[in-house]
Amino acid sequence: MKNSVQVKCPATVANLVCGFDVLGLCLDDPADLMDVSINHDGRITVKSADGYPLPENPAENTAGAPLLEMVKELEPGIGFDVLTHKNIKPGSGLGSSAASAAGATVAANILLGNKFSNEDLLRFAMFGEKVASGVKHADNVAPCIYGGVTLIRSIHPLDVVALDAPPLYVTVVHPQIEVKTSDARQILRKEVLLKSAIKQWGNIAGLVAGFLKKDYALIGRSLEDVIIEPVRSILIPGFDTVKSRCLEAGALGGGISGSGPSLFMLNQHESIAKENERIMQEVFKELGIDYKTYVTTINTKGVTQVS
Repeated sequence: MKNSVQVKCPATVANLVCGFDVLGLCLDDPADLMDVSINHDGRITVKSADGYPLPENPAENTAGAPLLEMVKELEPGIGFDVLTHKNIKPGSGLGSSAASAAGATVAANILLGNKFSNEDLLRFAMFGEKVASGVKHADNVAPCIYGGVTLIRSIHPLDVVALDAPPLYVTVVHPQIEVKTSDARQILRKEVLLKSAIKQWGNIAGLVAGFLKKDYALIGRSLEDVIIEPVRSILIPGFDTVKSRCLEAGALGGGISGSGPSLFMLNQHESIAKENERIMQEVFKELGIDYKTYVTTINTKGVTQVS
């Protein structure tokens, strides 16, 4: 078995508008790189190659916490050293913490000769998400590990369904402001109206059916959120303008990526995706907010070994 491995850890879009905490999608770009090596003195260390300050205690780190859970199920003395190269900015809404958590568990598993299943890796990785947000959610780490689009049918017990999806182009804009996942959760209502819940359930079911049937029109009709987006969108300058103009330009639909501030749009055609990018750039330039944009596609493999 190898003593070290480098993996590519992709960004993810959680919620997919209507599927709060239950739907996620893996992106081809951006992605982190992570170098992981095995040691035999039981230590877990996580360092940044970019000089980003990280907690010395691995239990307080999104890559370290999952590995601490993993080593509990290994023979005594096995540990891992992690070096991260971050391209997915923390607080971007693009699954930065999930990329670290999933990348560490997948890389460690490769070094162990693939001892654990994807479900095991997901179970470990969720401890990294708990460090980041206080909640063990799986809508980012699941697509990061499994690739493609995933449905989290249940957390207790863990039940993840990988969904087929038609070819889609994804346009993403990351305005250079920070929205912490923990803060974005705090502002959500604890109760919702029954009529809103019913509409949301219909949209989630419609979106899943649209993916499976490869029905672009149904996907577009289902990308509507009547519960989370109306509350969280107030945290993101330019949200309404970006969404309305991208829809007018032919986007199927989209909204907030995870807890934000990144916004995404799903598109059937690359030309429309690139027009969405132009619109996003124009809006945030007018607002005087720095931004980064991506035109990418669905990553069907998740975390992959580079070397």
